[in-house]
Amino acid sequence: MEGRGIKASPFAFVIITLMFKYIIRGLGITLALIMLASITGYSNPSLTHPIEKVRAYTRQMEFNYVSWMSDAAIIKLRAASAGIPYTLDHATQKQIVNEYLRTTQFILEKEYLLAQIYGDAAITDKELASESLRGELAKLYARQSELIPLAEAVLQEQISQILAEIGLTSAGQPVPNVWYHSTPLPMALIVSPRDHIEQIANISVNTDLTVDEQASLESNVDQGLNTSSLVVNIGGVGVYPTMVMRTTNLDWALNTIAHEWIHNYLTFRPLGFLYTNTSELRTMNETTAAIAGDEIGALVVERFYPELTAASSLRLQLRSAQTLSLTSAPIDHPEPGDFLRPPFDFRAEMHETRITADTLLADGKIEEAEGYMEERRLIFLKNGYLLRKLNQAYFAFHGAYADLPGGAAGQDPVGPAVRALRAQSESLADFVNSMSWMWKYEQLQEAVNQ
Repeated sequence: MEGRGIKASPFAFVIITLMFKYIIRGLGITLALIMLASITGYSNPSLTHPIEKVRAYTRQMEFNYVSWMSDAAIIKLRAASAGIPYTLDHATQKQIVNEYLRTTQFILEKEYLLAQIYGDAAITDKELASESLRGELAKLYARQSELIPLAEAVLQEQISQILAEIGLTSAGQPVPNVWYHSTPLPMALIVSPRDHIEQIANISVNTDLTVDEQASLESNVDQGLNTSSLVVNIGGVGVYPTMVMRTTNLDWALNTIAHEWIHNYLTFRPLGFLYTNTSELRTMNETTAAIAGDEIGALVVERFYPELTAASSLRLQLRSAQTLSLTSAPIDHPEPGDFLRPPFDFRAEMHETRITADTLLADGKIEEAEGYMEERRLIFLKNGYLLRKLNQAYFAFHGAYADLPGGAAGQDPVGPAVRALRAQSESLADFVNSMSWMWKYEQLQEAVNQ
């Protein structure tokens, strides 16, 4: 884009001025959010605090968010200083996004093949066997590095335009700026008491923990603290810039980018600032972000990628099953009579499982509840859903995402109340802003009953 003589243009001067303000503003928001995370997340808790007890087992493997955010912010600032995507027309923007998705697809496919080579005991010289594949990956990584700042800047701007149109901006600009970076994500260690379902710890651990290491960590925590724990995969993290899982599904990516931006938006308001205070506030926050993220993502697709509109229904089907990172392909060898049975309804079955487990735990039948959840896990497995564990921690994590009826939330009334307020609200912006200033569940109940 060099050599266009933009210095002589008054319009270019305005653009440069706006970009400078954009950069300074983004840097300020980044520093503010980092400091806020430090205050709320690392405020010198007592060694008797539940999270600190768990961290005794995780300190050596915890994900370094400060380093990641610093690196990601540099990428964002460089893209902003280059004027991306304002120097690109719509057709070029779309071409960049599509090429980025194709390159990511090739990378994921070849990484899977590489993992197969290193997991095959019959291959003795793995470096030699993978030499060609690693060379292909190196070229793909280089191309992806060129495309990432361009594609991300395009998607950020498209979401920003929709946010302005629906009224979730200040003076036409989202606060904070929509900044995200696609990356391999950390995993989360979720911990719940055994006698009831409640998330008492959510600690991000390194991206490269093997299944054996995950199981070992869970076992050590549970034996040492008499808890129920589970290491889960996640799709995004609401740090700043936000983290979004690598994907080739543009519809899912847009929803998730918007979802995580909503978390940023809420951070400076009671619902976000008090996220960890109660399980009700966490469910209110996550359900609000899920509802808003899906609606915003759908509007971006409708405006900029109308050819993908049909894919939105598939996205909802996938998410309604809560199987984005937890399912396998259906079992290839059905038993006699399988084709005569009605389809397995994941959400309905999970809803039933949660209700029964809650009842058993409320009656003090901890071992019976854990045995029941294991029996149910095997039923899910038989029907093609690969759940490594189904326990109190599973429900403590997944139950907070209650934007659709049924599922892991069971009979928790918080999710239905959030959905009811959305149905009563005149607009998405009214809904998000109403939710954002709540600091207790009773306020949500009052809003719904007005």
